[in-house]
Amino acid sequence: MHAVDTTHPATRVDAWAVNSAHCQAHYEILAEAEPDVLCRVLNFFALQFLTPQQVTVNREDDLLHIDIVMDGLSWHRAQVIGEKIRNLISVCTVDVWSADSMGPQAVVAVAR
Repeated sequence: MHAVDTTHPATRVDAWAVNSAHCQAHYEILAEAEPDVLCRVLNFFALQFLTPQQVTVNREDDLLHIDIVMDGLSWHRAQVIGEKIRNLISVCTVDVWSADSMGPQAVVAVAR
């Protein structure tokens, strides 16, 4: 047996953007209010050994408004995760932007 060091969680290397600067990515997601949709969205981050800095969810009638803030991603990786979220059947829209941008006004629309 050996001890496992949990002080520094493992992170998955972004093989496509090794030399890219990391950013803080903001995700704004509109999805159908289904019991498993939040778990499916967050699973894309968990599969990359990533834990969001902030997750906010509000339900309005039959829709969920999900806002996620994630540190330590290359912009390419943030966009790839956004595309994967967009492909979920219950997701209506996904907007992703970097904290370095002007916010939602400078959004890169992943789906509409």
